Amino acid sequence: MERFTTSFTGYRKEEVNKFVADCIKQVEGMIDSLKAKDLEIEKLKSDLEKYKSLEESLNKAIIMAEDTSSQIKRMATDESTRIVNDAKRNASRIVNEALMEAEKVQMENAALKRNIITFKKRLRMILENQLEMVDDIDHLDMK
Repeated sequence: MERFTTSFTGYRKEEVNKFVADCIKQVEGMIDSLKAKDLEIEKLKSDLEKYKSLEESLNKAIIMAEDTSSQIKRMATDESTRIVNDAKRNASRIVNEALMEAEKVQMENAALKRNIITFKKRLRMILENQLEMVDDIDHLDMK
């Protein structure tokens, strides 16, 4: 605390004026400091609002990305299921066609075997008839 010297008429005017001037300077410094702090607070509030807005936008983007990801996963799952089902149907069709072709080949094979047996029988009959004719040549009277 400041102490003033006294004179015949009271406190010394110069000391009081100097003290008051110093107080005014300090108060003005405090006011300027408070104004600067107020400006900084307003700037920080503005920045905070920008960041909150940015955070909200990012949260919305994240939610959209998650939804899109879920949709893509679901579509991929559906597509893979469809592909697997198509492959199973195609596999069943191919197996059925192969079985039918195998059955057809077996039937053709059986028909060929019957034809070979019939051919052998006819050829045997022809050969036996030819042999009988050869044998009959001996019995012919050659005159």
